[in-house]
Amino acid sequence: MGTYAAVVLAGGAARRMGGVDKPALPVGGRSMRDRVLAAVGDAAPRVLVGPADDVPDDVRVTREDPPGGGPVAATAAGLALLDPDTTLVALLAADLPLLTRAAIGDLLTHLTAAGRPAPAAPTDSPALAAPADNPAGPKAGAVLHPEAVDGVCFVDADGRRQSLCGVWRVDALRAGLLRLAAERGGSLAGASMRALLAGLAIHDVPWAGAGPPPWFDCDTDEDVRRAEEWVR
Repeated sequence: MGTYAAVVLAGGAARRMGGVDKPALPVGGRSMRDRVLAAVGDAAPRVLVGPADDVPDDVRVTREDPPGGGPVAATAAGLALLDPDTTLVALLAADLPLLTRAAIGDLLTHLTAAGRPAPAAPTDSPALAAPADNPAGPKAGAVLHPEAVDGVCFVDADGRRQSLCGVWRVDALRAGLLRLAAERGGSLAGASMRALLAGLAIHDVPWAGAGPPPWFDCDTDEDVRRAEEWVR
């Protein structure tokens, strides 16, 4: 599949499920969190943002600031643990029990087949900027592929974008975090993924593979029951 990292977001409040640790709920005898981590078993590194019990030793664990601060704050925390030379990252919710390695491969294929978008303006923020020994993006004025994109993600059967089931260029996400933090006075807590991804070039990918839809996320008890039926 090529080299990529994975950041799995597991710190949601699960308000529609009574505040349970939703990623720890089992589907087919295995927690949803572990299923997602297994789907990106070839990623390096794998980063889990949220509570972590009995995760594999190679998984790096962190928390968003503040805990419960939402997916954008969690994305920033996860990217901070990536290696300096990481260019691609799968950004995933931890409640995707039907996600498979084949589905991740499909996303990577779509992204790497596209060209390279123009870099964002450089920033001097040490908290979110790319490491100094790996400047983000190509030099200004580079010739770009006409179909260049910053990221790809699955869309559901109704065409709704599943932004936490996608693969992204790391420097594009960092640029989005920097822009959003500046707009919000330095805080990312409570920011929406829609706001983070605004202005990014995104390619939507419908699932055309065999098996159940990998983008299916479990927001309710009924969703968990449906996932159980699919994995039987």
